[in-house]
Amino acid sequence: MSEEAIEKSTLDTDGVPRGQAVVDALVELLNLERIEDNLYRGVSPEKSPVRVFGGQVAAQALTAAGRTVPSERRVHSLHAYFLRPGNPRQPIIYQVDRARDGLSFTTRRVVAIQRGKPIFTMSASFQVDEPGVDHAESMPTVPPPESLPTYAERIAPFKESMAVWGQIPRPFDVRYVDDPPWESRLTGPQIGAHSRVWFRTDGVLPDDDLLHVCLLAYLSDLTLLYSVLKTHALSFDHDNIQVASLDHAMWFHRPFRVDEWLLYDTISPSASGARGLGTGHFYARDGRMLATVVQEGLVRLR
Repeated sequence: MSEEAIEKSTLDTDGVPRGQAVVDALVELLNLERIEDNLYRGVSPEKSPVRVFGGQVAAQALTAAGRTVPSERRVHSLHAYFLRPGNPRQPIIYQVDRARDGLSFTTRRVVAIQRGKPIFTMSASFQVDEPGVDHAESMPTVPPPESLPTYAERIAPFKESMAVWGQIPRPFDVRYVDDPPWESRLTGPQIGAHSRVWFRTDGVLPDDDLLHVCLLAYLSDLTLLYSVLKTHALSFDHDNIQVASLDHAMWFHRPFRVDEWLLYDTISPSASGARGLGTGHFYARDGRMLATVVQEGLVRLR
């Protein structure tokens, strides 16, 4: 986020930038530079973790794929692998392979490259809108987001130990339904623990279906492994563990907007071999299931 954008942004109660200017900066982050046919360049925010955030790479890769697909075809699934840590100080090149253009479905493969080596690969499938059977599991009963503490309020007692994650500009309004790992670790292991979080952008987004889907891909990597950590009373910031996304899959079921409240409900069915599996669903506030996410992540005890 540039100094100019920071000056235009609203400050959260703890002094961290938030609001429309921060949302606009995230949208610009996904506005990849086209180098030539099937080749795009992306960058990372000025204030970033030591590794490129996995959700950012997934969102940028999906943006690159979507730029090569007619707008009437919506993405319905993606499958990805995180191969190497990304360097946030280096640009990322996204190379798109136009694998197939069928009558109903379009398939794209994307490789994200830094310093000549792939750091991330993705396959994404797009489909024309078609009628068909329709059903979904019910959304869990949870408190409304307005009744829950803000992110700044939630992290206030722990902010000094959260390093860069407590200082990064906040494009999303985040409301935790359940205790996040830095709190739940104090109460001990929780078998079958859910992590439920309300999200929406902290500002208005353009009417661009691909942008909303890419931002959901970004969001999907933020808290998915929390349920693994909560099961074992662990936290990124307080325990000597190494956590990293290994692979990621999403299925998009119904249209949505990310500037409206979305509930992300995740749980971990298994962990073994220094890996933890997280599964989750996104729901609209009216109860519609919007997307399903599955990820296996490295959870290594040091």
